[in-house]
Amino acid sequence: MSGMLITGGTVLDQSGERRADVRVADGTIVEVGNGLEASAGEQTLDATGRVVSPGFVDLHTHLREPGREESETIETGSRAAAKGGYTCVVAMPNTDPTQDSVSVVEFVRAQGEAAGLCDVRPSGSITIGRLGQQLSPLAELADAGVHLFTDDGDGVQDPLLMRRALEYAADLGIVLAQHCEVKRLTEGAVMHEGHCCSRLGLPGWPSVAEELMVFRDIELVRLTGAPVHILHLSTARSVDLVRAAKADGLPVTAEATPHHISLTDERLEGYSSLYKVNPPLRTMADVESVRAGLADGTIDAIATDHAPHAPETKERPLDQAPPGMLGLETALGVSLASLDMPLVDVIAAMSWKPAAIAGVADQHGRPVLPGEPANLTVFDPGAEWQVVPAQLASKSRNTPFGGMALRGKVWHTVLRGTATVVDGQPSR
Repeated sequence: MSGMLITGGTVLDQSGERRADVRVADGTIVEVGNGLEASAGEQTLDATGRVVSPGFVDLHTHLREPGREESETIETGSRAAAKGGYTCVVAMPNTDPTQDSVSVVEFVRAQGEAAGLCDVRPSGSITIGRLGQQLSPLAELADAGVHLFTDDGDGVQDPLLMRRALEYAADLGIVLAQHCEVKRLTEGAVMHEGHCCSRLGLPGWPSVAEELMVFRDIELVRLTGAPVHILHLSTARSVDLVRAAKADGLPVTAEATPHHISLTDERLEGYSSLYKVNPPLRTMADVESVRAGLADGTIDAIATDHAPHAPETKERPLDQAPPGMLGLETALGVSLASLDMPLVDVIAAMSWKPAAIAGVADQHGRPVLPGEPANLTVFDPGAEWQVVPAQLASKSRNTPFGGMALRGKVWHTVLRGTATVVDGQPSR
């Protein structure tokens, strides 16, 4: 094909929405207008009754490769991302080996390029091996194109080490993303500490374990002036802390996951490990606070925390099973079914806002205008569908949304002018 024409859709981007067709050539949007006609050899994607938006960007994707390819590979995770409407994902560093060296980062990037389904941007770990003892070579990794650094899954426990990391980050122009969990308070915990865990007789995970580190890192931002992105906010108090930090003008951003705006700790009453995540599912009051944080802009982004696990690990007893659930293919449907927000605000939280935090706003989350990169998503915001785990593109099947009715379905995904998903199916 010499180009592409997306016809009949409603374009939605930073400027609002309007009815328009979109013509693409050589990876770039070349024309946006009404009544455009396909040229000879041009691929046509039907967007009638659907929305054409900038491609989605996920700040928080676990692709598992290298080291745990039995759960996911960069190729299968990229395919899942494309099906979910994502044109770019940030790959978390808790791989084996850890993404704490240029060689591992370059491997992840090369595997993403070879798959050709999604722009895979490797993150780097803040500390070597994510052990929280010695800083990774931040400058070398930044020179290699890494923009976001995190010890996701653990969080930097040592406040002095985190301060030093922030001081380096301020000089390097990078962003540190913190998994906020005081480990000493969560040892042995299985689920949220509250009435539900008491009824079930399971060790509880107190909200304060998250909130203490949120508070600590906000104060370290105040001290150093370096930006911090707070991963997967899950408690009402955490939302309040971020809201106050933003009111003070501090460079703090935050994300929420689809599962923390849709599910509560009561889901664990059946002892299913599909609902075991880190941080844990909280109460309805927390869910409502996180939703409110997204609605008023306190929380900048919706991030999946896509965490695939091989079936045999999730089949272990609840206290032994690893935390995490799939998220890439269901994020839009869960978000639109759970949030009472204008559509443009939901898409902002899935596209151009996370693109800015990830440092990819030059290529992703761009307005749908001539001259801009053709990284696009076409979706039906009103389509209702049910998740069938066996039909997911991910190598794993650990989704808690199986059989649930979701709203909002991706039909086409376009990466650099090439369709990676057509009519809901990956092109390869």
